[in-house]
Amino acid sequence: MIRKIRRFFGVDRIGANRSEENEECERREEILHEEDPEGGEDMRFVQQKPQRGMKLQPLDVIEGYEVRPGFYNRDGAAAAPNGVSFTLHSVGAVSCTLLLFRPQEMEPFARLKFPESYHIGNTYSMLVFGLKIEEFEYAFQVEGPYDKENGLLFDKDNILLDPYAKAVTGQRKWGERPEEGEYFVYHARVVENNFDWGNTRQLEIPMEDLVIYEMHVRGYTKDESSGVSAKGTYEGLRQKIPYLKDLGINAVELMPIFEFDEMESARVVDGVQLYNYWGYNTVCFFAPNTSYSSVVEHNHEGDELKQLIYELKENGIEVILDVVFNHTAEGNEDGPCFSFKGIDNNIYYILTPDGHYYNFSGCGNVLNCNHPTTRRFIIDCLRYWVTEYRVDGFRFDLASILTRDQSGAPMAEPPILQEIACDAILGKVKLIAEAWDAAGLYQVGNFPAYNRWSEWNGRYRDDMRRFLKGDEGMAGTALTRITGSRDLYDPSERGRSASVNFITCHDGFTLYDLYSYNTKHNEKNGWNNTDGDNNGNSWNCGAEGETDDPKVKSLRLRMIKNAFATLMCSRGPAMFYAGDEFCNTQYGNNNAYCQDNRISWLDWNRLTEYKEIHDFFRYMISFRKRYAIIRKHTKEAACGLPEISIHNGYPWNAGINYNTRLIGIMYAGRDESDTRDEIVFYGMNAYWEPLTMQLPDLPKGMKWKICVNTFVEYEDEKDMAAFTEFTYGRSLKIPPRSVVVLVAEEE
Repeated sequence: MIRKIRRFFGVDRIGANRSEENEECERREEILHEEDPEGGEDMRFVQQKPQRGMKLQPLDVIEGYEVRPGFYNRDGAAAAPNGVSFTLHSVGAVSCTLLLFRPQEMEPFARLKFPESYHIGNTYSMLVFGLKIEEFEYAFQVEGPYDKENGLLFDKDNILLDPYAKAVTGQRKWGERPEEGEYFVYHARVVENNFDWGNTRQLEIPMEDLVIYEMHVRGYTKDESSGVSAKGTYEGLRQKIPYLKDLGINAVELMPIFEFDEMESARVVDGVQLYNYWGYNTVCFFAPNTSYSSVVEHNHEGDELKQLIYELKENGIEVILDVVFNHTAEGNEDGPCFSFKGIDNNIYYILTPDGHYYNFSGCGNVLNCNHPTTRRFIIDCLRYWVTEYRVDGFRFDLASILTRDQSGAPMAEPPILQEIACDAILGKVKLIAEAWDAAGLYQVGNFPAYNRWSEWNGRYRDDMRRFLKGDEGMAGTALTRITGSRDLYDPSERGRSASVNFITCHDGFTLYDLYSYNTKHNEKNGWNNTDGDNNGNSWNCGAEGETDDPKVKSLRLRMIKNAFATLMCSRGPAMFYAGDEFCNTQYGNNNAYCQDNRISWLDWNRLTEYKEIHDFFRYMISFRKRYAIIRKHTKEAACGLPEISIHNGYPWNAGINYNTRLIGIMYAGRDESDTRDEIVFYGMNAYWEPLTMQLPDLPKGMKWKICVNTFVEYEDEKDMAAFTEFTYGRSLKIPPRSVVVLVAEEE
């Protein structure tokens, strides 16, 4: 029932003398009694001339709550000094009701139907006076036509989560199912945003200077061996910042941290509880995953995450979020209806002509990213994480879906990608695309970039894996990948930082497993080993899985060092998977998306066991930082040497054939901060016998110094030349399956 409070504004004029104001009110006040046509109640009409500077006043009373039209331009729930504004958009709805719940209760204590006069265009907005944000949770019910074949799924009984909710209830504790029913009933909370960022600013590290460290927040510290006090949380990760800084990385890429449903498809296999552990099934795009917080943060959700981001930045480490704008946790026809489906299903999702869901994501549905409504939502979300959480960039999961139109066809110039690239707030954040989707659309090298987008270079990963393990016919491709993949990313069109080079990521083998298993071992996932990539280009070095054979173990460690040394000596930004630096294993599982256990958790005991590998990673990262000519274009060398030159076996030989397995690359140039030329030589022997490399002559007064020889066990300050057959300063014997790196120094 709605009771009208019909009055003009002006009761609280700013700057007016209170006694004079009261007298004026008494003189001008006229009380009229009218019959409420809905309920027969008396209605008081206070007639007063509108005044400037007055506070917002109630206009109506609904179910005992004073209300007025809300803030139409502020989506979701927005706290005001005297209440809370609730705003929801729906094209197809005919009515909307706000539900208010006591914390953790399932039945609402109030149902406030939006008056029709509060409905402008496709937007419902209402300010409810007197609400204290710590005393309630909220949701919506939206009424409209139900026509499944035309994609309309309105149901006035569905309880719907606000798409713009800044915090979500129901999944605070990891791994708990709802008490009743198959699916969660989500409520939202209003978040008080008062985190003090001080003078924090975006670090704006040049893209090509990045060494990105991809990690899963929970799995990084969940194991007992992590040694942190708050295992598996944002706080646990914060406690590892000194380790990250010592390692030398300057960016972390966090796998999904938006609120997601780990219980989606949860099941028990061989007595082990499995989850949707990775989190690529978003429930709410504006809310942080509360189960990753070590403490209860009611109405302050996100503070622990913000503290983590703040301290990472203070230590020179950027934060990139892995975001999933290709699908949601609502799934297909058999999935729950808890948000977008019940608000505007036919707008937010790409549907078949008969109302079913296209599944280019492989996860049940596909977001209709290039519809104007969805585009606005995505931009709003990205802006929110940049302004409220100060993140430095985004990696877009299955980003090729963002290129599809409303019928699912790829677009040459997708509006959403252009809007993201050109948005003023997002103007300096990193934009990284996983340039493929689950339906076969592969756009590596062809992703619509608008001079902004970089890409996960899947071709680098696949081609370099093949070359590093000695496959024939790969030398020429390897040279191209290491020197910047110009065949895919023309610098004149894509710049020099479009290729994010990587050999490992969350999706596939760890680096240790890459050289310990010939085939995937995903039996524990419960799909009879049918899931996961069948083309991992791995090699077990002579024994499948764990072995005591010292020759096999030594070769594996050398292959790991070869891969990382090559990555660090490649042009463009680099990325590797957390734990690779101490040989973390997933026991051959290359699709550990459901494993919330020792398969996915990092075993920090291996940091001691594989200290040599860890130290080698630290050294190669620092080496890459020291020599800018490796990672990016610099000023021309004063000595006249070209920026990049090829020396396959002997000086200036760029020739290759099908059997070529010995390659050499020389970088030369001068960074802005350097006063002398830098010259670095990378040599790789992918053959199983030693091969001789003739090095090019250096400018007068300079000589070659061996910095890396992966055949030799790494130790700090170790003289690699003493363990390398190197004669007359230019003839170098590269051991079998090894990488050498040399620099020019003054004689």
